Amino acid sequence: MTATMTDTPPPAAPKADTAGSRSGRSVGQILMIIAGALLLVAAVRMISGSDQLTSEGQVSAALGLAVPIGLAGLAGLWSERSGVVNIGLEGMMILGTFGAGWIGWQSNPWLGLLCGIGFGVLGGLVHAVATVTFGVDHIVSGVAVNLLALGTTQYLAKIFFSDGDAANAGGNPKQSPPVDSLPNIDVPGLSDGLKSLENHHWFLISDLAGILGGLVTDLSVVTLFAILLFVASWWLLWRTPFGLRLRSCGENPIAAESLGVNVYRYKYAAVAISGGLAGLGGAFLALVTSHTYLEGQTGGRGYIGLAAMIFGNWRPGGLAMGAGLFGYSDALQLRNGGETVHALLLLLVVLLAVLGGWKLYRKAHWQGGISLMVGAGVLVWYLVTDEVPSDFVGATPYVVTLLVLSLSAQRLRMPKADGMRYRKGQGK
Repeated sequence: MTATMTDTPPPAAPKADTAGSRSGRSVGQILMIIAGALLLVAAVRMISGSDQLTSEGQVSAALGLAVPIGLAGLAGLWSERSGVVNIGLEGMMILGTFGAGWIGWQSNPWLGLLCGIGFGVLGGLVHAVATVTFGVDHIVSGVAVNLLALGTTQYLAKIFFSDGDAANAGGNPKQSPPVDSLPNIDVPGLSDGLKSLENHHWFLISDLAGILGGLVTDLSVVTLFAILLFVASWWLLWRTPFGLRLRSCGENPIAAESLGVNVYRYKYAAVAISGGLAGLGGAFLALVTSHTYLEGQTGGRGYIGLAAMIFGNWRPGGLAMGAGLFGYSDALQLRNGGETVHALLLLLVVLLAVLGGWKLYRKAHWQGGISLMVGAGVLVWYLVTDEVPSDFVGATPYVVTLLVLSLSAQRLRMPKADGMRYRKGQGK
């Protein structure tokens, strides 16, 4: 993603998305990394005695918090793969929360969910008209969408929720009346069995049971739908002619046009889908998380979703991992956060030590030395304290966002024409 928009034509020839350029790691290497991470977390749990690290409740809360972040990131992925930077995700999520709360209260939550998606699509189309048709700077248009969405929903909330039946049902100028719940799903038998294993607090076995239990217990149907959307997005964008054409618009729209691709149409479609996904993320907050529209309930998740997208290198798999990480760090605030974050300091020490050793091995002495020094400081902090202050716990998601982006910045590769202005017939 870039904030610099010029009329400079994109690169002359896009590179093919071959297997070698898709990922630097094989499936086996990824599984080894996951296994190593599980072993490390299990060891930290045993040493620190913080059973909340891998508890069913912690993982379930993390999943619920990761869904809106992941949907916002997936929305950004669709838009930016077509070459349109979408800073307006936060505003589209705000529109989704209002639409879901407004229609969900008056009818049923399913219609509220559809209305939330529709309001997000409307915000996406506004962004598409400004950037694709009129060539407005993408960052300026995105910020305008955020401001417009915030002001519009505040105004409409005062009109629809502050008097009449809405006020009698519990509404006020800053929130809608309560909305009925969408159904949740448990896996019969499996949830109870995993909970029993978790309660034994065995090394690794109980950790796996807690993680799996959190993934199969009290799942919202919207969560399952979001998982399907990630799989469908990967298949559509990387396994179909439609996805190839759309991604070519983000890599080199001039070359795509020369091959007969209607670049405007694909950009419009991508940004509209982006708005719908962001609206779905906002609807999740209104219908699943709080069962009501609340002013300011998005809490910057649109921006964190963008950070998760960048962490995932503009790919659904990495994005899902980033959203899970941010959701987990956010969930720490809800479940005895001070002690759990304190245990994570030990995990941070190990990661910094490994990073420092790797940098020294690669002859990056300054970076390696700084990593080891910071790790030593965090270790001292862990040894001399028993709990992390609540103020720091509240800032944990944002600290994690900064750390993740700073550590992953060197391996990123955004679409080459991302954010660049395009005009039909530019290559003639």
